[in-house]
Amino acid sequence: MDPKLIRNFSIIAHIDHGKSTLADQLLLQSGTITEREFHSQILDDLEIEKERGITVKARSVTIDYKKDGQTYELNLIDTPGHVDFHYEVNRSLAACEGALLLIDAFQGVQAQTVANAYAAIEVDLEIVPVVNKIDLQVIRVEEVLEEVENILGLDASEALRVSAKTGLNVDTVFDAIISKIPPPSGSPDKPLKALVFDSKFDKYRGVVTYVRMVDGVIRKGDNIRFMRENVNSEVIEIGQFRPGLVPCKELGPGQVGYVLTGVKELSRITVGDTVTMANNPAEAPLPGYQKPKQMVFCGMYPLDATGFESLRDELQKLSLNDSSFSFQPETSDALGFGFRCGFLGMLHMEIVQQRLEREQDMDLIQTAPNVTYEILTKSGKTMVIDNPQDVPDPSQIDEFREPIAKVSFIVPAENVGTIMQLSQDRRGIYKNTEFLGPTRAQVVYELPLSEIVYDMYDKLKSVTRGYGTMDYEIIGYTAADLVKMDILVKGEQVDALSTIVHRSTADRRGRALVKRLKTEINKHQFEIAIQAAIGGKIIARETISAFRKNVTAKCYGGDISRKRKLLEKQKEGKKRMKQFGAVEIPQKAFLSVLEANRDD
Repeated sequence: MDPKLIRNFSIIAHIDHGKSTLADQLLLQSGTITEREFHSQILDDLEIEKERGITVKARSVTIDYKKDGQTYELNLIDTPGHVDFHYEVNRSLAACEGALLLIDAFQGVQAQTVANAYAAIEVDLEIVPVVNKIDLQVIRVEEVLEEVENILGLDASEALRVSAKTGLNVDTVFDAIISKIPPPSGSPDKPLKALVFDSKFDKYRGVVTYVRMVDGVIRKGDNIRFMRENVNSEVIEIGQFRPGLVPCKELGPGQVGYVLTGVKELSRITVGDTVTMANNPAEAPLPGYQKPKQMVFCGMYPLDATGFESLRDELQKLSLNDSSFSFQPETSDALGFGFRCGFLGMLHMEIVQQRLEREQDMDLIQTAPNVTYEILTKSGKTMVIDNPQDVPDPSQIDEFREPIAKVSFIVPAENVGTIMQLSQDRRGIYKNTEFLGPTRAQVVYELPLSEIVYDMYDKLKSVTRGYGTMDYEIIGYTAADLVKMDILVKGEQVDALSTIVHRSTADRRGRALVKRLKTEINKHQFEIAIQAAIGGKIIARETISAFRKNVTAKCYGGDISRKRKLLEKQKEGKKRMKQFGAVEIPQKAFLSVLEANRDD
């Protein structure tokens, strides 16, 4: 294929601005799929994506489009819009020369619109602004175009106006892709160089490697090398996404497709690696991707101890398909053997958990999530902590640091005061306010990440009646007065319920947590004390009373000493039971830390 006839582009936008719907229309109007095959969100093939109506994984598809007697090959990468999946967007942009920036005709420029536009500008992509949803009864196209110029600094004079839902003006999108987005550079005569931008595991055929060709040509039977892992493999099959996996004879410069080598070991192929020929390798690998930094961690344990190996296998497959997810084995006194899993954010964590439970039918216990902290010890060593159990003795800590994020809120002008109060309550540091027009403003704060990830997004949507949006980026760590709060059940510490909190909120959160646990743990035959403690100091306590049988029910009258004897006997039995009885802690109790934070 002549590289001059190839266009590689991505669709980027804020969440729910119509990326997947536009992708569906491009496939339909180009003839890539028929009316009979067409259905909503055709590229979103995960069950969780269809149920929630959001894109979780970036998807690639090749479209053939005829214009002026020429057949152009358009490689589209549909991307997620939620802030937790921004890494997927960055990976997609690295494989493209241009991007369609989609903006809602009523909502206008939102927080993720700004973040994704800047990400595309940073990698020097050609950006084509597209105003979507012009079929809505209430639209403000001219104001939206003004926002594109004022906020993003893009020329909006030639912005496209379309309705992805009805297909109106979608033909102008094809023309803009061909005329405005540059063709890829690259030579078929140079040594093979291809970027691995994604991969997935097929239980019948092994690892399916997604590649964007840069130089050279790859064919079936070639002996290739993955440069980072230094693994040689023979190509069993190559092909393109149309939108299923369709084999082809060869892939040349600028093309996007897949490579099957029969490799079954998941660790041998990594996203960001460079594919080259084993007998004529390229001199240097491609830059690849910056490794994603997980900021939210939680423990995942099988409900049945025998499910440990099965859980390991499923987590390995997930990590191959999602390189922003990490896991490592850990043990808990309360829960046994499991894994410490790292995520980009709370939605990312929720999606992974639901995929394991639904797609793989796994029964899991998930502990409350926490963010990553840094601890400077008195010996001068810096520790990175993602598990409260790893926090050293307070006497060894010189400085406790927490991650800080720069948060940009875009909200209606009348909600500015509410957002400022919400941020101040969460230890935020005010930076600036910028009015984007008569009705909207951008408020910037620096906030501790732990105050954002739990429920900041939900609170924002609540106070702005759904009109507020936010985007955040981690800017570093700063010292704070943090402490480890332990939970004791019947005098024994439950390691899976420990959490790290700010000292100023420890009492309040401790009381909220023990109250929540009291409602989650069932009554036993003996009294159960639930306590929150910092070091050796108890800061909150709740007591679950014991089941009590009326042992005097059969005593009709007679001497009172007989009743007292029965009650004393019952008391002694309860005392022995309390000494040796075990407390059953239900699965839901381990997420009480999260619920207590939300109540707080």
